[in-house]
Amino acid sequence: MTSPTTRSLEVDFFRGIVLLIIAVDHISGSVLSHFTLHQFAFCDSAEVFVFLGGYASAAAYTALATRRSHSAARRRFFKRSWEIYRAYLLTAVLMLVCGALLMLLKIDSPMLQYTEWPALLARPFGLVFDIATFRQQPYLSSVLPMYSLFALAVPMAAPLAQRKPVIVMFGSLLLWLAAAPIAHALPSSYGQAWSFNPFAWQLMFVTGVLARVQPVSDTFHASRTARWLTCAAIAFALTFAFAKLFLETQAPPGYMKQNLATLRIVSFAAVAWIVARAVYAGWIGDLARKLPSVVTVGQQGLVCFIAGTCVSLVLDSALRAMGVENLGRSPSHWLAGLAADAIAIGALLALARFWADRKAKAARAKDAARVTSSKPTPRRLPVIERRPVPAHAGNRRRER
Repeated sequence: MTSPTTRSLEVDFFRGIVLLIIAVDHISGSVLSHFTLHQFAFCDSAEVFVFLGGYASAAAYTALATRRSHSAARRRFFKRSWEIYRAYLLTAVLMLVCGALLMLLKIDSPMLQYTEWPALLARPFGLVFDIATFRQQPYLSSVLPMYSLFALAVPMAAPLAQRKPVIVMFGSLLLWLAAAPIAHALPSSYGQAWSFNPFAWQLMFVTGVLARVQPVSDTFHASRTARWLTCAAIAFALTFAFAKLFLETQAPPGYMKQNLATLRIVSFAAVAWIVARAVYAGWIGDLARKLPSVVTVGQQGLVCFIAGTCVSLVLDSALRAMGVENLGRSPSHWLAGLAADAIAIGALLALARFWADRKAKAARAKDAARVTSSKPTPRRLPVIERRPVPAHAGNRRRER
């Protein structure tokens, strides 16, 4: 188990995996998307992403509060909320730019409507206002407004979860139960409100916070109860996989994901416990150390998420223009899908490495400037002016 003030290698690894999966899952002709979590469970990478967000936020808050103070941690998360809001605006702008390119290149894709570009042409000032106030959230940017609100809640949720975890858990459950009716209070120009109802998805975020500040003890992991829970989780996971592969005939309705349906929670809980046992056994840590580039993607989460949205939309549109919307029997479709997957994953890995090096270089420059400014200025001794001796002064000494 990791210390409350240290960064978890396994969490960064999982965040990297999830960001890569999010990118390929939004490419219509992707090959790898047929082997990701949503194909075998009633949850997908969204649950994992939000849970890990809560876990990482609690870790960052407790570390900063321990190292400096709670007021410093609160200021950091208020700033973090503003950073996520700016990232949302940037993602929305990039979605609009992609929509403009789709229209300019005359690519027939349903993604054009999702980017909100036609709405911008119809009412430019109204749409800009709606995007800034969360009333309209262009394609793939819709998860960030929820995250911005969660960042504001961390300074209250994390300390309370440390002191009174039962109250936090039951309060989160009650809010989740009332989520669907109160979602209409959110600012939205859509009839169905936000794509991710924050009043529902806060349950997944708070669960991640609790998992960090109230970790499962080694004693419980070694108990018979933990082994029985593992057997039950495996049974649930296999049952859900069978249902998804052989019984489900059509995709579940969107409101189940929007409001975080019970089935999705149970499915995620089964997978999460199995993975937690693998983390406890050390398997995930060993794998993360063998794949440091994936860990780097997880550490550069926000910039990789923004880039992943654009990469997936561009590759999805390119495949649609080539007629590769779904994998058919043609080998060329499979090759095109694999090529798109490779480009998406390669782009995110390269960007993460570049961004990490850039941040490290900036940090070294900052440290060097701090060291230079902290060095004491050497004291200068007064300069004694020496006057030239006249040439005839030596002759006078000899005469004497």
